[in-house]
Amino acid sequence: MTHFDIDKYAYLKSPFHNFDPRAKVLCFLLLIFSIVLLNDIRVLLIAFISTIILVLISKIPLLFILKRFKWVALFIFAVLVVLPFTVPGENAFYIGFLSVSHSGILLATRVSLKAFSVMLLIFPMLSTMKFVIFIKTLEHFKIPDKLVQMISFIYRYIFVVSNEFQRTLRSVSSRNVGKKTRIFRHHILSNIIGMTLVRSYERGERIRIAMLSRGYNGNMKTLNSFRMTKKDLIKCSIIIIWSISLHVIVLTKILDLARVVNSV
Repeated sequence: MTHFDIDKYAYLKSPFHNFDPRAKVLCFLLLIFSIVLLNDIRVLLIAFISTIILVLISKIPLLFILKRFKWVALFIFAVLVVLPFTVPGENAFYIGFLSVSHSGILLATRVSLKAFSVMLLIFPMLSTMKFVIFIKTLEHFKIPDKLVQMISFIYRYIFVVSNEFQRTLRSVSSRNVGKKTRIFRHHILSNIIGMTLVRSYERGERIRIAMLSRGYNGNMKTLNSFRMTKKDLIKCSIIIIWSISLHVIVLTKILDLARVVNSV
């Protein structure tokens, strides 16, 4: 069974791995929102370079990140292709009978830089701690218990259901179902999906009974405890200051432009 282990490299040692999870999530979310609110391409480029530096500091293998970037990259590629031709504005150049607008190129570049920056920041934020720690962090932020438990159960059992589905597909393939007619193959596939749903429901009932028999009362219990240190405060301060500095750079450029206009 293969699946997306977001916490596969949570055992590594880096400044983010021993960062207090509560402070880490808050600081990275602030940085993410800060980048999303930017519009200046040059500042966005600086922010994008800074996210790459943060990923390198986290020591998460780049190959692990790149493999999980392919679907996002496909979406961003579609944006890069469509926006320059659809956004109205001054024409930059022509490709055949199609005109490419300058505004479309700028908008596509901004969207791409923001999307890649946000995706990159998710890895040092989440991949540097075990998923169960992230769940406990959500509880500390007073996220509704039912939502937290749904996230936990989905992450834990989506791979079990996927493995069940893949095993059934392999058993069907071994019986040369692929050589049958298309209608017969669709009939078999619908039966597999139905069987997977029924088995998932039955498994869920067994899990619920097992959890209740072990004293489950609606709260997730872990042995982990959080403790802020001076190093955590320093790391948090650096990220917060950098998040604010990105907008200070933009504000400075706006003020400089206003001075130039007034002088003219």
